[in-house]
Parts: sequence; structure tokens; C-alpha cells
Amino acid sequence: MTGAAKAPVFKRVLLKLSGEALVGEGGYGISPEVLTRAATELKEVVATGVQLAIVVGGGNIFRGVAPTAANMERVTADYIGMLATVMNAMALQDALASQDVPTHLQSAIRLDQIAEPYNRQRALHHLEQGHVVLFAAGTGNPFFTTDTAASLRGIEINADIVLKATKVDGVYSKDPVRHADATRYNALSYDQVLKQKLAVMDATAVALCREQNLPVRVFNINKPGNVLRIVLGESEGTLMQAGD
Repeated sequence: MTGAAKAPVFKRVLLKLSGEALVGEGGYGISPEVLTRAATELKEVVATGVQLAIVVGGGNIFRGVAPTAANMERVTADYIGMLATVMNAMALQDALASQDVPTHLQSAIRLDQIAEPYNRQRALHHLEQGHVVLFAAGTGNPFFTTDTAASLRGIEINADIVLKATKVDGVYSKDPVRHADATRYNALSYDQVLKQKLAVMDATAVALCREQNLPVRVFNINKPGNVLRIVLGESEGTLMQAGD
């Protein structure tokens, strides 16, 4: 006999999904297998009753600060990067639709044939209907990262938490790939992140979350079921929040 299903501990969640998380084994572009797995897992999250919004990065296609953009004006390169996030969001929207998950794509840059223009009230309405909202094109402005976009959108939609999906299982004292003695933190304050210059989110994103007291959990997206476990209250990765 099985027990009752666990209830989610959050009402509304903003998931920051990096473009690199969509790559799979290819090293570039969008993996159909990864999309299918992500959509299947996110469907389980939505089934718990959690209201889910997603900010998607574009680093698997183009990054404004990457070497490939070295000869471009920064503003131009950043706009190209924003368009890359739209492509990723469209692909994820299609994968979710194949799982019968209702979605709405909103873009900070007007692309009326494929996305709604970003509108906070419409986004809140969609979320309250139980539909997933995908936010694309970052903030719509150059010089701001998708981490900052995730913090901003999380604040605007009154999210309970930002879940930052990465390729590692939390925040470390230094790069765990290059340093065997790197220490993983279970919890950090925003001030610790800024003071130690930990490369988890850019300073603007961290400062926004600190000002609005919005917690951030950093976790490994490649571990199956992690998003579901987090929304059900299990501890995964590193929690960033206000502290002494």
C-alpha cells in the first residue's frame, strides 16, 4: 500500500535553465533526447500543482561574451544571444506541448508571430491557470545576463524561489573540475556569494535577489528528478538566501 503523494512546498517557481543544459552529448545545439527528458520531468512538476515559469539561456547556440563574438560590437552580440534564447524556448515549448503541457512563450523582444510580448499581468494569469510560462530574450536589453533576467522575472511574478539549473551539484568554493579540494556549500548568504566572488550568478542577479529576499537554489539538472524533488521539499544542491 502506497502512502499519500507529497505536497509541494512552493506555490510558484522560476526555473533558470541554461542553454548548455539542452546540449546533451553533442556539445552544441539542441538535443532532442534532452528536450524530451526535460519536458517529461517538468510535466511531473506541473502535475503537483506548482506554478512553473522558465527562463531559458542561449549559450548552446550563441553567447555575447564568447570568443565567437570577439569582433562584434557588444550590443549586437548580446541581441544575437537574446535571439538564441528564443530558439531554445521555442524548442522547449514544442517538447512540453508534445507532453500535453499547456505553455505560453513570452519574449522581451517583440516577435509577434511566434511569441507574446512580455506582459507581467498576462504571465500571472497564465500561471494561475496552471500553464507553464517561458520567458525568452532575457530582459530585452544588452549587458544583462539571463541570470539577471531570471532574478528579475522571479521577482516580478512573485515566485517563492528561483531554481538555477547547472551542470554541477551546487556552489563550490572554487571550480570543482579543476580543483580536487573544492568544497561544496549546502547554504550561502547573498553577502557571502558577493564577498567571495563565487561564480554562480552575476553580481547584478545576486543583488536583485538579496534586495527582494528571493531565495535561489543551485542544483544539477543532469540528475534525473531533481526539480521534482526540490519542489517537494528535498534538499538538493546549494541554497542561497538572506543571512548574517
